[in-house]
Amino acid sequence: MPLEKASGHDKKLQEKLIASGAIPRHIAIIMDGNGRWAQKRGLPRIAGHHEGVNSVRDMVEVCGQLGIKYLTLYAFSTENWKRPEDEVSFLMRLLLKALRDEKDRLHQNEVQLKAIGEIHKLPQDVQDELLDGIEIMKRNTGLTLILALSYSGRWDITNAFRKMYDDIRAGVVKQEDITESLIANHLSTKDYPDPDLMIRTSGEVRLSNFLLWQIAYSELYISGEFWPAFRRKELYEALAEFQRRERRFGMVSAQLKKDSESRVFPLSGMERFLKSVSKL
Repeated sequence: MPLEKASGHDKKLQEKLIASGAIPRHIAIIMDGNGRWAQKRGLPRIAGHHEGVNSVRDMVEVCGQLGIKYLTLYAFSTENWKRPEDEVSFLMRLLLKALRDEKDRLHQNEVQLKAIGEIHKLPQDVQDELLDGIEIMKRNTGLTLILALSYSGRWDITNAFRKMYDDIRAGVVKQEDITESLIANHLSTKDYPDPDLMIRTSGEVRLSNFLLWQIAYSELYISGEFWPAFRRKELYEALAEFQRRERRFGMVSAQLKKDSESRVFPLSGMERFLKSVSKL
């Protein structure tokens, strides 16, 4: 079953965004504020987690419609294990239910499911359901949905260095071989491009140990909305802001303009992107 296309006013908004400038290839989201959303409404914290699943569903759908290739969601951090036992238990049950309920829908819409983090720390039934979904969807060609589960950026970097140390001891890698590229190729995200846009909801202005290496040049967008209230309208606002920014990657505007004007051969995807944002 193909992904259902947007219609009406929503379709016009998407067409306008696509025509206005570059659409991120990879979006990463820190989904924050479920508990506070619920408490503001006099509801138990778990009600916020329930509603947050609907925001996930909307983000997956709209990212697929816009042609975004990768969406990484910070679903459960290493630090989240420190929460009250009852809440952690509920979150694991909710994750299990969401995987079961959404698996067929994701597969029908050509979503490829992936996961990063210390997956072995999840309850066994959650691991089984997750790995089953990954296996079923491994040949899909649409949006790649990456769930960060029991994940932290420091764990990711530490684990990469452990792998490199093993390679050095085995004689596969020499000290002089260690480069940024080599480190990146030992991270859990080695198969994916770095995020172009990192969104955090709830108004908090911190990274919370998320993709610390990978977001070195990501555009950061802070939304005041709690995650359960963050839907496609808020994503459109984030994308419009992304398109207004100039991504210089350490250079200055004049360099980007001069570089793009001097080209007399077909531009690569990244070069076309840089040229497009330099005009915003």
